[in-house]
Amino acid sequence: MDSTAVYFTAPGRIELRKEPLPALEPFQLLVQTDVSAISAGTEMLVYRGQFPRDLADPNDSLSAGLHYPLCYGYASVGRVKECGELVDASWRDRLVFSFQPHKSHYITTPDTLLPVPDGITAANAVFLPNMETAVNFVQDAEPVLGERVLVLGQGIVGLLTASLLHEFPVQRLVTADRYQLRRQASLAIGLDSALDPSFDDFHAAAVRSLPSGATGFDLTLELSGNPSALDDAIALTMFSGRILIGSWYGEKRAPLDLGGSFHRSRITLLSSQVSSISPKLAARWTKSRRFDVAWEALRRHQPEKWITHRLPVAEAAEAYRVLDQSPEQAIQVVLDYS
Repeated sequence: MDSTAVYFTAPGRIELRKEPLPALEPFQLLVQTDVSAISAGTEMLVYRGQFPRDLADPNDSLSAGLHYPLCYGYASVGRVKECGELVDASWRDRLVFSFQPHKSHYITTPDTLLPVPDGITAANAVFLPNMETAVNFVQDAEPVLGERVLVLGQGIVGLLTASLLHEFPVQRLVTADRYQLRRQASLAIGLDSALDPSFDDFHAAAVRSLPSGATGFDLTLELSGNPSALDDAIALTMFSGRILIGSWYGEKRAPLDLGGSFHRSRITLLSSQVSSISPKLAARWTKSRRFDVAWEALRRHQPEKWITHRLPVAEAAEAYRVLDQSPEQAIQVVLDYS
């Protein structure tokens, strides 16, 4: 049997390759993919050739090194089709999630699979990595009762993070994204305001969205993927406020205005990434516990409503082209293997 795999071969180039699958070992399973989700953040850096080549974090799945040709991805949902003789037969036909690249079939071991809980569709389950990321951001951000919160960036991770923050009793929750489609999705969550950061009066509009007399936000989350947005975050965060930086910028650079009010602001800049548990929580929290929280959040928020493009894997090149050239038309793009 062959597997169809999606490969990045050069900046802006996608190829489909047929790969023969090895014989199933007694301790392995064969999974047939139903759907996989394309990351509009990390994967687009790979697609554009903007990723750093010198990653060295043992907690990061990218640390083995990135170079073309590369089969990459990390959000795959499918069904177990065959089980090795040493694998519990109850795995057969089970809907499972795996941090697998975009492949139609793959052979793996049970410890790499997460059974999808009953009542969660494949189209919702494929959002698990992004929901886990959103859970991590909220845990690291530590929102406080009555705070004023700003989320910069309303791609999938931003929307999921805003959805979780909307469950907290914050005084005001404002989001910003340059694309109207994403601002509309943000408002549909029930947020107070969704602004366009490309407008000249963005900073003034953000302050106007706050209660009378307020001059800025207590907590700002920078999730746009645009390093220049950090200047917006600094300008809009109050004295002694907190800025959580969840974006991965890759090799993108932007100058920051750290010579003005920031010097006296006592603002805290916090990096946050899902590959590890916050040191504050690590004694009590595990990845498994955080996944349980993410699954329940998926059940509550049903993010499959944000799938704007569902393309057959044969059209993978078009899927990436849409995200690269027409991002204003897309929120979540998924590949279908049926």
